[in-house]
Amino acid sequence: GDCPICLLPLSLDVQKSPMQSCCSKVICNGCMVASILHKGGKNYACPFCRHEYSKDDKTETDVNVMKRIEVNDPVAIRESAIRHGKSGDLGTAIEYFKKAAALGDAEAHYQLGMSYTIGRGVERDAKKEKYHMEEAAIGGHPAARDAVGVMEMRMGNEDRAVKHFIIAATLGHDGAMDGLRQGHALGRVRKEDVDIALVAYQAAVDATKSPQRDIAEKYLAEFEEFQEMS
Repeated sequence: GDCPICLLPLSLDVQKSPMQSCCSKVICNGCMVASILHKGGKNYACPFCRHEYSKDDKTETDVNVMKRIEVNDPVAIRESAIRHGKSGDLGTAIEYFKKAAALGDAEAHYQLGMSYTIGRGVERDAKKEKYHMEEAAIGGHPAARDAVGVMEMRMGNEDRAVKHFIIAATLGHDGAMDGLRQGHALGRVRKEDVDIALVAYQAAVDATKSPQRDIAEKYLAEFEEFQEMS
């Protein structure tokens, strides 16, 4: 998706695009840091809805997320699922992922697909894995599209697999691009397909870059270094 502030495509690295608990908008670090610098580093306000956060950030964040969940916000539900999963509450995580997926959230479908792949909080189930990965891929999820390609390859459908890898690569997925290069080296992917995918891949990656995001990356790196020293 795109950042709702600068309208540039979001990076596939989720660390570079945090969700704002007040409105559940996923905003790039570039716009987030720009808002912080505009405020002089004090009283951070959401760049989208302008909600100002208090010093008790964690408590306020939890309250805001619950408010969003109560109105069936799929992004808030999915992010809550991720937090429950990290804390070890896999049962609640799966329940929330299913609810977000039912509301059409592609990332939730992908997380469920991965859960059924490795048996994380659920029994391993190849049929459900395939269903959720395909739903996520249809929703524009690059990693899910790559995963569908892997499944097709395992079933011996090389032509279909390559098509999925090309789509994932054009969405900026590193693994899919690497897979196409390796496939070409093994004589299983045509050079022209690799070349076409590479041009689209590079364009997708470049589209996520901006001077503002470069400033944000430097600012956050310096902030992290300062925290480690203090």
